[in-house]
Amino acid sequence: MDETHEPSRASWVESAQGATDFPIQNLPFGVFRRKEDGDETPGTVGIAIGRQILDVAAGHDEGRFEGLADRAAGACAAPSLNRLMALGRPHWIELRRQVSALLTADSPAYRANRRLGDRILVPMTEAELLLPAVIGDYTDFYASVHHATNVGSMFRPDNPLLPNYKWVPIGYHGRASSIVPSGSAVRRPRGQVKDAPAEAPGFGPSRSLDYEMELGCFVGPGNSLGEAVPLDQAEDHLFGLCLVNDWSARDVQSWEYQPLGPFLAKSFATTVSPWVVTFEALEPFRTAALARPPGDPAPLPYLSSERNAARGGVDVTVEVYLASAQMRLQGIPPQLLSRSRAADLYWTLAQMFTHHASNGCNLRPGDLFATGTISGMGKEARGCMLELTWRGAEPIVLPTGESRKFLEDGDEVIMAGLCERGGAAPIGFGECRGVVLSA
Repeated sequence: MDETHEPSRASWVESAQGATDFPIQNLPFGVFRRKEDGDETPGTVGIAIGRQILDVAAGHDEGRFEGLADRAAGACAAPSLNRLMALGRPHWIELRRQVSALLTADSPAYRANRRLGDRILVPMTEAELLLPAVIGDYTDFYASVHHATNVGSMFRPDNPLLPNYKWVPIGYHGRASSIVPSGSAVRRPRGQVKDAPAEAPGFGPSRSLDYEMELGCFVGPGNSLGEAVPLDQAEDHLFGLCLVNDWSARDVQSWEYQPLGPFLAKSFATTVSPWVVTFEALEPFRTAALARPPGDPAPLPYLSSERNAARGGVDVTVEVYLASAQMRLQGIPPQLLSRSRAADLYWTLAQMFTHHASNGCNLRPGDLFATGTISGMGKEARGCMLELTWRGAEPIVLPTGESRKFLEDGDEVIMAGLCERGGAAPIGFGECRGVVLSA
């Protein structure tokens, strides 16, 4: 915690005051280009402040940074965050401090030139937001015990959790090439499906398209091949968090997942939000790791430490909204489907990273891993439609009278994230949204 977290700190950027996901206490990173520049123009790194974007390279060219922050800002001239991610936490911290000082209401630079914003800020309405990093590898975990228990109950009522769940962070390697930025349309996938009474599977559009509400974590410097990372050093390699929608074709998944797990049911699209909220911004919202109920095994030594137990969790509230094509046509606001908390995850982000690297697997700057569906104990906290409708047995009714067992063509899924705590300025993640197109 430092001066950048002070809840009373204000910015000379007017839209950063009041209700906003991006006050001066947040300062998330993303990649953007000006709409007027066209699709062939590479992006550059920006920092969200209110409804504006600080062009970090423009600030660097004006000589606004020094020392480690100057080097970090120089890395932001690239069309992705990978170079900045590779530099490590001391550079990230110093850039955050100097950006905060530049944007604060009593900034000497602003007092000397009240038109400073014209030189270094770009209105979000004039920008196209791109993928924040070149994602070399993507891994998806299964870290919510409530989600795992709910899904297991549908298929194995007498034994919802498999024996390994409470011992090892479960995950699978996903497809990085089909990760898309928020706002991208998602085409309904086709796949091989076998209905229960059928003797043989058929091939066609998925009839059980679903979303999964997740958090994604971008890797910073990473580790060398063959090199494990101790748990208490894991967060040195964690740059920041985004929202993730792990689109899932449940009917395809139920046929193909045995014996090797998710494949085509997941690889057709994964949507990520454009802004990456850094661990520095999340510091006021750290919390203890989820307390394990009596009878649950303690984590093995390589997944256990006092520090992780005391502050390994991050208290992010995640929400999912749905707007059908009819709702949008009639001007009806999106309907809130669920709200859950990342603090309820069974495994912490540091544990996920350490386990991933424990066999010597090398994680590189810009790699992404996700938490898996974030669900809580109550029905209102279920993070996917498979759980919300209990495999279609309890359809959701929308304000138009439409019902949903799973997603229909034209449905738009919107996800949001928020951190709130007494004594801290609330910060948000922006939106992660996508519309379903027909197959």
